[in-house]
Amino acid sequence: MTQRTLADWLRYLEQLHPTAIDMGLDRSREVAGRLGLGRPAPRVVTVTGTNGKGSTCAFLASMLCAQGLSVGVYSSPHLLRYNERVLIDGQEASDAALCEAFSAVEAARGETSLTYFEMGTLAAFWLFERAGLDAVVLEVGLGGRLDAVNLVDSDVAVVTSIGLDHSDWLGNTRESVAFEKAGIFRSGKPAVCGDLEPPAPLLECARELGAPLLLRGRDFDLAIGEGEWHWRGCSATGEALALHDLPLLDLPMENAALALQVYALLDLPWQAEHLAGALQRTRVTGRLDRRSLLHNGEERHLLLDVGHNPHAAAYLAGRLCSAPPKGIRRAVFGLLADKDLEGVLEPLLGLVQDWAVAPLPTARSRPAEELAAALRARGAQVSRHADIAAALDAQCNDAAADDEILVFGSFYSVADALEWLAKAAR
Repeated sequence: MTQRTLADWLRYLEQLHPTAIDMGLDRSREVAGRLGLGRPAPRVVTVTGTNGKGSTCAFLASMLCAQGLSVGVYSSPHLLRYNERVLIDGQEASDAALCEAFSAVEAARGETSLTYFEMGTLAAFWLFERAGLDAVVLEVGLGGRLDAVNLVDSDVAVVTSIGLDHSDWLGNTRESVAFEKAGIFRSGKPAVCGDLEPPAPLLECARELGAPLLLRGRDFDLAIGEGEWHWRGCSATGEALALHDLPLLDLPMENAALALQVYALLDLPWQAEHLAGALQRTRVTGRLDRRSLLHNGEERHLLLDVGHNPHAAAYLAGRLCSAPPKGIRRAVFGLLADKDLEGVLEPLLGLVQDWAVAPLPTARSRPAEELAAALRARGAQVSRHADIAAALDAQCNDAAADDEILVFGSFYSVADALEWLAKAAR
């Protein structure tokens, strides 16, 4: 029998379960038991939050690797290749390794039906356990309490931020979202929250579990100055720690501050230069991701960001305000139908002078006509295009050398832009 390729496996996983999302841990726990899975590494950090998970995981993994540790990172979704979801020492898992892991999970599941995400999560755990890692950083896929990642008891639980997204699954209040995300807390184990106004259910959950909860603004914080930033926090024993005169970062420094506090709880060497260097080297594709290219012989400047909800749009607007282009700012924008269009547009309307909208390559896309109508109703200059690539072509054709082209609204938007950039570079 011919062995499945990774593409074969992914097609198979997409039709394996009746629904794409089916919250609950029972199925995954049963199969994990049959696989004999334990802890994927001696040190485990689980990260949830409405926004900021990816950069927080990346910052933390970078600091752990700087100490010479062997580190695994599990994240989702991917942009171009499924392999991006499973990193070991900064390298994507190979097709062969993923196929072997999927085969192991398939053999163990028997008649138990698993979703695409559950199969992928168990496969990642299987690979991590066999790699003999020192630490793993696990990004929650959706919520926390009932997410497959929550099978593992972490040493530190992290909540980056709490906003409204995925309301069908997490509820339509910050309190309901906080309750789901606090589900990753463990009795007696520390938790760290980067939200400056954590809702009551999050605080109550930590208190009921006896989980020491470290809050930004109280137990740790950052201050951003001209050309530098500063951090204060504490060790696992409560000893005061600080880092001063850190170079400014392209990625959100709030998430770097959060990652620093998590690192401080892991009983590892505290070497200021190593930590500062690791933060400075951290990059995350598609998050405040600046790119330049030659288009018809002229330079064009792009900023890619996967922000797709009001919380992310507000943060993006703040960063755009602090770095205006010499020319005008143009946007290439696509959005999924279940996202808050008004909430995403509102913070950015005054910062973008020309909009190009397009549908995304999924049945879940919001129609471009709807995006254009919403922008025109707000007085914006907007054009409609067949897809993200066509919108990018148009904006690059119309742009001047000093203009900035912002591509945002979805992982799909950024993925299409990356493919367009790859073709443009040939």
